[in-house]
Amino acid sequence: VQLQACGGGLVQAGGSLRLSCAASGSIFSITVMGWYRQAPGKQRELVATIITGSTVYADSVKGRFTISRDNAKNTVYLQMNSLKPEDTAVYYCNVLVAGRGYWGQGTLVTVSS
Repeated sequence: VQLQACGGGLVQAGGSLRLSCAASGSIFSITVMGWYRQAPGKQRELVATIITGSTVYADSVKGRFTISRDNAKNTVYLQMNSLKPEDTAVYYCNVLVAGRGYWGQGTLVTVSS
């Protein structure tokens, strides 16, 4: 399974970005799709996950970020609004396929104040 993430970049505080991550390869059934992030000097943390129609968000992004998925395209999205400097991090997508987790290469999001 390969994951290709894109959509990161530099944005001013209050701005928006949309990340996407497309899965390809030997995919029969993706159960969980999600986004994690890792800021400099910090551990990787969960941002949001989506299982069929159910979503989970970190408290720090609730009301600002929205995760969605397109099962036909095996793609997960993360719409990020009202971005804050503390959202600056490398964002990684993650999918669970047949009980095994796979990571994308990461995409850098930088929010300037």
